Amino acid sequence: MTAALVRTVRFEARHHLRRPDWSDAENWAAFGPLSDPAGHAHDYRCVVTVEGPLDHGMVMDLTLLDRLLEEEVRAPMDGRHLNVELPAFGPLGTLPTCEAIAGEVAVRLLPRLPAGVQLAKVHIAEDETLAGEWNAEG
Repeated sequence: MTAALVRTVRFEARHHLRRPDWSDAENWAAFGPLSDPAGHAHDYRCVVTVEGPLDHGMVMDLTLLDRLLEEEVRAPMDGRHLNVELPAFGPLGTLPTCEAIAGEVAVRLLPRLPAGVQLAKVHIAEDETLAGEWNAEG
């Protein structure tokens, strides 16, 4: 029998939406004030779903999952300007949208999960109205 374990962590971070290959005017036209390099802050909610067989009544050790989320999500992202402090979102990287942040969390977690445990979904919400997801299926 396969089951799922879902854990939520929060982190505060800044980001901006800005393409380095565009002029200031082009960035403003596309992203408006979101293109300001100083960035703007969000209180992100990261929801991670792992799946696997029930081993002694659990998919994986919750203490281990919490440690992985601390090391791979909160420590590198909390209190940071994502465009400046995370290489994945630097000048040559991806725009740090909710869906891109979800993908980055997945990349960080996938190699660290125990054998037999799969990462099913990462959901990143920047507020009550906007979220992005990474899904294993697709």
